[in-house]
Amino acid sequence: MDDVITDSEHPPLSPSNLEGNTPGGNDTLGLNLLTSSEQEYEMDQDSDTWETKPEAMRAKERRSKSNADRPSQFPPNPTLLRILPPIRKSLPMPTLRSATLSPVQAATPSPTAATTPRSAKRRLTPRRAADSADSAQFTAPHMSPLAGAGPMGTPKMLSASPKSSRKRLYGDLVAAEKPKWNPRDPAQMQAVKEALHVATVPSCGLVCRDDEQRRVFEFCKACVEQERAGSLYVCGCPGTGKTLSINKVKERVSRWADEMGMETPDDLLINCTNLGNTSDIFSKILAKFQVRKKASGKLSPLQQLQSMFSHKESAPRRMLLVVVDEMDYLITRDRAVLHDLFMLTTHQFSRCILIGIANAIDLADRFLPKLESLNCKPLVITFRAYSKDQISNIINHRLKALDYDVFEALAIEFCARKVAAASGDMRKALGVCRSAVEVFESRLQDSSKQGFGVVTFDHMDTALSKVFKPVVVHSILCLPQHQQMVLCALANTFQHCKKKATTLGELNKSYIEICRSSQVPAVGMLEFSNMCMILSDQGYLKLGQSKEDKLRRVTLQIDISDITFAFKDSRFFQKCLEQPKF
Repeated sequence: MDDVITDSEHPPLSPSNLEGNTPGGNDTLGLNLLTSSEQEYEMDQDSDTWETKPEAMRAKERRSKSNADRPSQFPPNPTLLRILPPIRKSLPMPTLRSATLSPVQAATPSPTAATTPRSAKRRLTPRRAADSADSAQFTAPHMSPLAGAGPMGTPKMLSASPKSSRKRLYGDLVAAEKPKWNPRDPAQMQAVKEALHVATVPSCGLVCRDDEQRRVFEFCKACVEQERAGSLYVCGCPGTGKTLSINKVKERVSRWADEMGMETPDDLLINCTNLGNTSDIFSKILAKFQVRKKASGKLSPLQQLQSMFSHKESAPRRMLLVVVDEMDYLITRDRAVLHDLFMLTTHQFSRCILIGIANAIDLADRFLPKLESLNCKPLVITFRAYSKDQISNIINHRLKALDYDVFEALAIEFCARKVAAASGDMRKALGVCRSAVEVFESRLQDSSKQGFGVVTFDHMDTALSKVFKPVVVHSILCLPQHQQMVLCALANTFQHCKKKATTLGELNKSYIEICRSSQVPAVGMLEFSNMCMILSDQGYLKLGQSKEDKLRRVTLQIDISDITFAFKDSRFFQKCLEQPKF
């Protein structure tokens, strides 16, 4: 870029000053001005250059800087500028040209600057060595390469503040975070409960059962391609995703057949719990083939199906995928229905693809030997119980559809470990999570805090204690009130003494004291003795033999901790357990 020379740095041009300064001459004026400007830029860029200049030159530059601070007293002469076009090109006057220069014009190098041997007048510094060829053109310290730029030749549009960069980055991170869950919003609370409901089918697919689904799909695919019948038995513990996986495979088979241009097989889903009679399953299969019985008294539905699959003329053209859920209900004493159902796939022109689903893992071992002898042994696929990692993954997969965090990670892990150790039932895990949300909701209603929160470890612990409570605890909660008070009297008696047994009379006194403090009418001695006999029959306590009822020996057969755990959420029985021994 051309060097900009202000009027204050040099006197205005006159004919006497321009003698010998023609464009083709020595151009002493232009050279001296350019050298002074470059030396001033050199002084600003490198502090070491100031010491290397002669004393006279430094004094001259100090005078030039002091003159630059005062406004110019000599306005430019337009006539003189018209008669000296070469000098005007090489030395642009800032009072006339700098205001009208565009960014493109300002970046264009001047011919004089290109022909001047600047390398002889300026020293190469490390900063200039790192600059590009275009940046070396801007040699004036007070000239900007772009219009409207800041001082020292730094373009404003290229400057970026680190603080603004941090703000932009922080804004992106905040936008990526999930919004907080508002549990007081009924719509959000309902969305969480629906996501954790057992009947809700995840829209993004079923996870952790890819291998089992692949095996079932390959079996159905081979049957459809070869147009042959086949049987498959799916077994596993409850809540392992058997029915949901088979439904997903059924939809996948239909899509695959459409993509391949093949005839899509029909499908029939039968839940054996809805059958009034086990033999009604053959009527449902026959109705799917749209075959009407001509003489209902001659052939049964099973016989019509067997006749249909035995002749090519009467055999249907389209394949039928029959899914029989809860196959355990088809088990009879002679297992005839179960055997006849699997035998339908052995006929020569059969078009049935039979998939049986049952919870009993040993069911195949019980009926497989006879099916193997009849040459209709089904393929067996076992769905194993979910592990803790799989349960945690499924819960997080369901909650991923929500736009906010609901559970603490530790709470989900605690639920997954507890359910996996007990049964691996995914339905029970979802029920525990819903119960934890309800516990959190009830505590939120009792609290006056308006802040947001999530389901914590304590909420999950309370929900798990309700679901996985021992059988003894559950049975204690189902007892009548006065029998529960008798157990509280037993707990108070043995908590305050080291004896392991007491008499029926002492137990009655403790019971009466609890009734008096609780303002509950006590029963008589005869009825109290009958209640203790009922508790003895159920295994809660043991009664000895004696001539008098008051002297009968009473021994507690359950742990005291089970009684206290059963009544930990009841204020009434907590007060009963706090009563001292009478």
